[in-house]
Amino acid sequence: MGAIAMALHGGLGVIHYNMSIEEQAHEVELVKRYENGFITKPHTMGPDNVVKDVLTFRAEHGFSGLPITKDGKMDSQLIGLVTNRDIDFIADHDTKLSEIMTTDLIVAKSDQSLEECNKILIDSKKSKLPIVNEDGTLVGLMSRADLLKNRDYPDATKDAQKRLVCAAAVGTRPKDKERVNALVEAGVDAIVIDSSQGDSMYQIEMVKWMKTAHPNIEVIGGNIVTTRQAKSLIDAGVDGIRVGMGIGSICTTQEVCAVGRAQATAVHYVANYAKQFGVPVIADGSIRNSGHCTKALVLGANCVMGGSLFAGLEESPGEYFFQDGVRLKRYRGMGSLEAMSKGSKHRYFSSNKVVKVAQGVSGCVQDKGPLCRYLPYIVQGVRHGYQDLGVRSRALCDEAREKGDIRFEVRTASAQRTGGVHSLHSYQKNKMTF
Repeated sequence: MGAIAMALHGGLGVIHYNMSIEEQAHEVELVKRYENGFITKPHTMGPDNVVKDVLTFRAEHGFSGLPITKDGKMDSQLIGLVTNRDIDFIADHDTKLSEIMTTDLIVAKSDQSLEECNKILIDSKKSKLPIVNEDGTLVGLMSRADLLKNRDYPDATKDAQKRLVCAAAVGTRPKDKERVNALVEAGVDAIVIDSSQGDSMYQIEMVKWMKTAHPNIEVIGGNIVTTRQAKSLIDAGVDGIRVGMGIGSICTTQEVCAVGRAQATAVHYVANYAKQFGVPVIADGSIRNSGHCTKALVLGANCVMGGSLFAGLEESPGEYFFQDGVRLKRYRGMGSLEAMSKGSKHRYFSSNKVVKVAQGVSGCVQDKGPLCRYLPYIVQGVRHGYQDLGVRSRALCDEAREKGDIRFEVRTASAQRTGGVHSLHSYQKNKMTF
């Protein structure tokens, strides 16, 4: 799953909303349960549940290590534990868990620190470590798999409870308030309002409602390209702003609607304005390689959002297919008629229109392999860019730009041609250079 992979590598995945509310909330739950410090709400079963229940649970959630409590609920007396080793060779799936569960348990106390519990789990060589209070009541769970993930992904983006962080997109319709409530209940960390025109009365009302109903949730507004639009969203209470209109690889807004702005100009002015209020800016669109990431960050963006940049990865939505011997994956714009038929028409205020005007296209991108190989290449490219600029961090880069030590110049068409590969009869690019 893309959101899990992004968080493991230090990024943030945004789960789209071209699905039902229940499906999107389930996707959020999958991310939040993938890695934990203390699992504060583990799934539990009772002694009267049968092996078939565990197998069904494993098929739905991907794991089967379950604490068994007296009444099958949390905050109840822990009486056993069931793992794959307990059920793998049980032929009768109607066998009660009380007959096959492990009862000789190694547990940790609720007043012990995370480090102490980690040591108990490592020394026990068990896959699960229940956390109980003085009365033996189950209050949490720890997993060896989470320790391994913590070791293998030291830069993972996590919340205060050591769970992976994820965001989810919503629209601006009144019905989307139900979606927001369900996402917050599932544990989402940030809500991205998905709209082609961020400075609308619908988005302003949605932002104000979310900051009132769920004040602890980060709300990212957009998309916008001017400081006036930014002011409206900042006044409404957004925690972040997406900048970019009509400049995505699959977007035709500037062509169809004649609305938009050059991305570098938009990022520069909006970032300078938003910085006064401590609101971060996301450069969204026209990011095709590590060089574009570097340019966006130097212009003042706090981070970048990639669509086509990550399309074609194994973790990205869509199915692979072959065309002329090349492995491809379909990539569609949210403004395309194909995506509108799946629900994104509300993003372009077209839900009640008889004639739908496409503001995007659908296309194909070449296979880019797994994220674990691709993202480190992008990150290293940005680091090389900062190294050549002579700055160690984005904060120092901002200082250098404000002092005039880093400047931008307009390049002629000739300069742009000579800035890339040229004057060769033929050449071959490495797969990871695009």
